[in-house]
Amino acid sequence: MKKQPVKVKEKDVYARVKNFEEVVEGFSEQEAQEEASRCLQCKDPRCISGCPVGINIKKFISQITQKDYLGAYLTIREKNDFPSICGRVCPAEYQCRKSCVLTKKDALFASPEAIQIHFLERFIGDYGLKNNLWQKIPLRKDTLLNQKKVAVVGSGPAGLACAGELARQGIKVVVFEGLHQVGGVLRYGIPEFRLPRIVLDKEIEIIKNLGVEIHTNIIIGRTKLLEELFKEGYSAVFLGLGAGTPSFLNISGENLCNIYSANEFLTRLNLMGSGYFPQYHTPLNIGKKIVVIGGGNTAMDAARSALRLQYINGLKGEVAIAYRRTEEEMPARRLEIEHAKEEGIKFEFLIKPQEFLGDKSGKVKKIRFLRCRLGEPDSSGRPRPEVIPGSLFERDCDLAIIAIGLSANRILTQVTPQIKVDKYGDIVVDPDTMQTSFKGVFAGGDIVGGEGTVIEAMGMAKKASQAIREYLSRL
Repeated sequence: MKKQPVKVKEKDVYARVKNFEEVVEGFSEQEAQEEASRCLQCKDPRCISGCPVGINIKKFISQITQKDYLGAYLTIREKNDFPSICGRVCPAEYQCRKSCVLTKKDALFASPEAIQIHFLERFIGDYGLKNNLWQKIPLRKDTLLNQKKVAVVGSGPAGLACAGELARQGIKVVVFEGLHQVGGVLRYGIPEFRLPRIVLDKEIEIIKNLGVEIHTNIIIGRTKLLEELFKEGYSAVFLGLGAGTPSFLNISGENLCNIYSANEFLTRLNLMGSGYFPQYHTPLNIGKKIVVIGGGNTAMDAARSALRLQYINGLKGEVAIAYRRTEEEMPARRLEIEHAKEEGIKFEFLIKPQEFLGDKSGKVKKIRFLRCRLGEPDSSGRPRPEVIPGSLFERDCDLAIIAIGLSANRILTQVTPQIKVDKYGDIVVDPDTMQTSFKGVFAGGDIVGGEGTVIEAMGMAKKASQAIREYLSRL
């Protein structure tokens, strides 16, 4: 008889929308055992090829069934420095779970029957944090390299992953972060109800305990230039700059008050404590009729955060997501879409904003939309939304959040002509080594090839760390 997937526990929907506590509670030991026992232990496990960093998923799940939690932790940490983070935020339904043999062939995303690899990874990651299993990770000291020093620019997933990999080799690593707290997009872009700060802080502490030194409030490209880092004795540099520049709609009225980019909205909330104003000094306006424009994870995060702020501020209103395609084409995680629906977020599909309208005080009051239909696939492979003539209509809106993507952070590349960038401002690298056109400078994450996932950024960082070790050995 086929075993049914174990349903992970979640906080009650009526309680969770009133705070920023984590929604998904994760597996207990018994639940992890039950879910792990569903794995077929395939002879040729496709799930491993579906993981951007190549975790030996078959092995660590087998180790769970044997209650060898240390072994499972070490198996994951061979490839992934942040199992507790990735187990929470990775879009597994598009990666490892989609490749699971229990997912139907040619499915757009994982079938519900697919092994819940991400929740098993989270269970092991949390077990490792609770029991300090990181202390068991073998360090591979290389006497040839331990005199070398590497600078890592940016403390997001790419930067931290690269720093951890190099530190385990005995290489001295110094991370430079432009903001006042460490974590990059993991801290400013992802709400606590998806990634609790205590989890993020513990994972970062492990990196520090490997010997990684981290300096905040230093913007490479402003405070220091790359050339200065080399003069200070760094033998190589890794750039994990991220994609921190928000994209906009470029339509009339977009400069009205109470229109935020999702990047600003989430940064004010997650990094600067605006949800607790005036205890914290960064305010954030909130409205009764909130519209979030976009269909990715950032849109879901912004909408669900805005809903919680309405409850916290005693506002009875609504939050809606406007997307120009259908739900099937939404790039957001299926889990986040379902959570948003459960919490009362309204969805309106096949509509495209044409204009923002304001009141006499210069604040947004309405959005004009055009209805769309799906046409032929575009460069993304998804059907192109086509405007339906004569379909103009209006929606009330006193706060709008634009979540249509991010582009390259150009602060460093604008003052470093030695680094070649493409037409989008992304850094061009050798795909085999992740080395840039500037000798000794490597890059990875969203600054290379545009927005991606946390685990994809880590995959690039791991490739770069290997190339950096080889580069240092030749010096």
